[in-house]
Amino acid sequence: MGAFHAYDIRGIYGVDFDKETAYKVGYFLPELLGTKEVLVGRDCRTSSQEIHDSLLEGITDAGADVYDIGLSSTPMVYFATANYGFKASVQITASHNPAEYNGMKVSRENALPVGLDTGLGQIKAWIDEGRPCPKAEKKGEVKQKDIHQDYIDYMLKFKGDYSNLKIAFDLSNGMANLFAKEVFGSEPEYLFDTLDGRFPNHEPNPLVAKNVEPLKQLVKKSGADIGVIYDGDADRVMFVDENGDFVAPDLVIAMMALYFCDERGAKNPRVLQEIRSSKAVAEYLADYGADVHTWRVGRAFAAPKLREIDGLWGGELAGHYYFKDFFYSDSGLLASMIVLRIVAKLKAEGKSFSQQIGKIARYQNSGEINFRLEDKAGAMARVCDYFRQSCGKPEKYMDFDGFRLEYPSWWFNIRPSNTEPYLRFICEAQSKEELELRIAQVSEILTTEFKGIRS
Repeated sequence: MGAFHAYDIRGIYGVDFDKETAYKVGYFLPELLGTKEVLVGRDCRTSSQEIHDSLLEGITDAGADVYDIGLSSTPMVYFATANYGFKASVQITASHNPAEYNGMKVSRENALPVGLDTGLGQIKAWIDEGRPCPKAEKKGEVKQKDIHQDYIDYMLKFKGDYSNLKIAFDLSNGMANLFAKEVFGSEPEYLFDTLDGRFPNHEPNPLVAKNVEPLKQLVKKSGADIGVIYDGDADRVMFVDENGDFVAPDLVIAMMALYFCDERGAKNPRVLQEIRSSKAVAEYLADYGADVHTWRVGRAFAAPKLREIDGLWGGELAGHYYFKDFFYSDSGLLASMIVLRIVAKLKAEGKSFSQQIGKIARYQNSGEINFRLEDKAGAMARVCDYFRQSCGKPEKYMDFDGFRLEYPSWWFNIRPSNTEPYLRFICEAQSKEELELRIAQVSEILTTEFKGIRS
């Protein structure tokens, strides 16, 4: 049962979970969420059909009906859940993981995520204790539901005029292929624009540098103004500027003010960022009077938080962007539409994507560094104690997702992986020299005292 995690159910199919697990998730889900109707979508992975069939068997054996939307991106399931008023939905996907992985993302009413602490843990407990699954007297029905046109019509409300842009897309052989050409047309250049759940060209994870390399090369070769790359289930998106350089996803949170505030006229918006976000984000948004909230990493935390604060938009370092306009959920398509209309407007004014990002970025950033070690709690405490002793009391201290300590000229976040024996460390400083010093100090503690392996 190692597939149950903080945000979703995910693992190597046939190893971490199997079709029996999918059946039981389907069987228990209607009871968990108090509904007789469950919306289901799936990605294009080779194991998704088998999981789909078992999941539907479980749902219908419990006496609930299934509304099957077929192949879909994860945001399409969020849209359908909220737009049509479903109280439960499942997207079968392993998001950005390699092809041998699969999983399930579960949502409740209003497309709110169901995580380990909000329901998945209960299903896991029922499965672990061997709770029986007697078939209901009346088996549920499977009903096909075509949401495609409603989804496209809804999303096109946010499309700008991109006619002055040369755009390059990498669709990662994933679910963005369901809508990209319909939304953006045939003018852009496309990479890996067929659905193929084997992901033969690269793993569908844009956070891994080598996976973005083909897009970088295409941008430089074609003279594109911007490159856009989606992950496997299209809930995440990342960008490459006109020079072929990868754009840090957290800086895009700040850039979106050019749409929401400059174009739409939002005043003093509430914006959500996560604990790893650059200080530059809040500093840039301060000029718009934004009320920037910092919170935990992951959709299970971000989507409810954005709703709680009635935020207009938010984002994460992993390329998730959340919008009030999209039921407080994340959408790679909507994020890309907004960024493209910003870049189109900038180009009309004689400015480039990289120039705008340059106005936002103010610090040297390490990116996330992973250390494989066992005593994660002890190591985090040791690092925090070291800097409290050597640098004094921090200006800001956060402890809700690992620890974030901020000093006048630098800050760091150290947090445990939810699924692997890793500590994840990220640091930012005003100078390259200080950044390198702080990374070296942390590396020394984690590799020498805790026998960690840096990766």
